[in-house]
Amino acid sequence: MDFLKTLGIEQTNKGISTGNEWINSSGATIDSFSPVDGKKIGSVIAADKESYEAVIRKAEEAFKTWRLVPAPKRGEIIRQVGEALRQYKEPLGKLVSYEMGKSLQEGYGEVQEMIDICDFAVGLSRQLHGLTMHSERPGHRMYEQYHPLGIVAIISAFNFPVAVWSWNSMLAWVCGDVCVWKPSEKVPLCGIACQNIISAVFKRNNVPEGVSGLVIGGRETGEWMAADTRIPLVSATGSTRMGKAVGAVVAARLGRSLLELGGNNAIIISKEADLDIAILGSLFGAVGTAGQRCTTTRRLIIHEDVYDTVKSKLVSAYKQLRIGDPLDQKNHVGPLIDKDAVNMYLDSIEKCIAEGGNFIVEGGVLNGDGYESGCYVKPCIAEAKPGYKIVQHETFAPILYLLKYKTIEEAIAIQNEVPQGLSSSIMTLNLREAEQFLSHAGSDCGIANVNIGTSGAEIGGAFGGEKETGGGRESGSDAWKAYMRRQTNTINYGTSLPLAQGIKFDI
Repeated sequence: MDFLKTLGIEQTNKGISTGNEWINSSGATIDSFSPVDGKKIGSVIAADKESYEAVIRKAEEAFKTWRLVPAPKRGEIIRQVGEALRQYKEPLGKLVSYEMGKSLQEGYGEVQEMIDICDFAVGLSRQLHGLTMHSERPGHRMYEQYHPLGIVAIISAFNFPVAVWSWNSMLAWVCGDVCVWKPSEKVPLCGIACQNIISAVFKRNNVPEGVSGLVIGGRETGEWMAADTRIPLVSATGSTRMGKAVGAVVAARLGRSLLELGGNNAIIISKEADLDIAILGSLFGAVGTAGQRCTTTRRLIIHEDVYDTVKSKLVSAYKQLRIGDPLDQKNHVGPLIDKDAVNMYLDSIEKCIAEGGNFIVEGGVLNGDGYESGCYVKPCIAEAKPGYKIVQHETFAPILYLLKYKTIEEAIAIQNEVPQGLSSSIMTLNLREAEQFLSHAGSDCGIANVNIGTSGAEIGGAFGGEKETGGGRESGSDAWKAYMRRQTNTINYGTSLPLAQGIKFDI
């Protein structure tokens, strides 16, 4: 495939890089198979402890130089990264689609998110603002400033193979940090492609080797990062189970964690909703990326007066879905990432049925021509009740649960009763309902929307959630502060030294 060659992907690839140099390793070989057709795309030699140590040492050295580069100059380099991503948008988007399985439109969209965060970071490079405060002591001035932390470890998940890394790395680099990235071992070639693009830009600008490190590996590699006292911040995206393990290890050494974990997102559909908008938002939210987004819509909480109408419209809409090769832009739904994901999908369907769920759109695995990988499944819909255990659980697959409510207070309570707290939405033309949903007594999620779905967050806003979603914030707003350390400064420009509590010494 031409896009592999364009991105510098070989049949066998080294998976450890300090930015300018690929490092030899005696680590295991990771094979990447496409869920699209089941074919092997290429192999990657994973990190061993020796190569990991080489990357971390080089990152430590690079930080000493990179932190002294003025932030606007760092921003200029990130601007060039954005231009390079524009140049490689088509081949990188195709690789994302082919290696992960999301639709080609979504693959291109993910690269566009990388471009957008570069633009955001360029502006940010001139806005890393602190504060000034009035001192209570005469002849003194106080202010706050932010300094880079050092090494930022980035552990990313398979479902967004490149975008989430960029959310972290572009901001961290502009803030003066250096990064070491461990991509998901399910999509390692996307990591290698990004490293090739970045390293070319960095070499042209004489960026110190080690500012952009890559260590491809499995769980053990992530454990090295979490326990490494040389890494002040670990940003980890993935399951709640993984996040709890990483967070515990990092906290034990008093490091910082930025956790973006599971979501069990709901849309409340009011009896006063615009149902055309509600159906469209629900459909895209439920089946986009084959249900493998942390912001996927997994629950529809529907007012009893419009429940049957919404159900009928959804069933009709699901009949129009085209499932198949995600590189064919006529298709709406691609495959799940692998057979393990398929098994979890089937297991969740069985559990829903066992609890009394009624499937109004049946699920199942697709076989035959075009589905040889065994990873294509049918998006399905089940009528359920809020108390079902399976409804409390996040299944990374296109399973949508319909729940019924009478009052807005009941709907919000159902929305909030799950352990996850990432994204939420209400579809209503009633201003009071919308404001109640957004109030202190409303949605308990990090993201709360009105008349749009649960997915499709914009770069400008801080992205993240509460409860078992981890509490982290990435991307826009003031999320940059997570990548820096805060310092309060007091300057005495007077001729005396007033002491606290009026204490005096006769000297």
